[in-house]
Amino acid sequence: MPGALPGARSRTERFDDLVAAAVAVLESRCGPVIDGVEFGVEDVPPSTPAPWERGSVPLGRYFPADLGMPHRIVIYRRPVITRAPTPAEQFLLITRVLTEQVAHLTGLNPDDL
Repeated sequence: MPGALPGARSRTERFDDLVAAAVAVLESRCGPVIDGVEFGVEDVPPSTPAPWERGSVPLGRYFPADLGMPHRIVIYRRPVITRAPTPAEQFLLITRVLTEQVAHLTGLNPDDL
């Protein structure tokens, strides 16, 4: 399939595009508050959940800056796709998860973001 056609992109690449679009929306809302934050995508969360994640599968996680590493926010692709089958639903869920994680970072209420 020619590279210019949408079908030439893998599902993983299309999911990454949705995350990038959601990050762009957050950047336009939050401005410099999230400058320097790294955003990433992993397939599944680690097998050792954080203490507050007991009993549920995390959709994303915030990692505070540590030892020269910047703040990082990770979205977990498979749990999101399981809960949101269409790209439109995935985009909404990704945006919500990113907003919640940025709220952890900033100490703000997610509704204020």
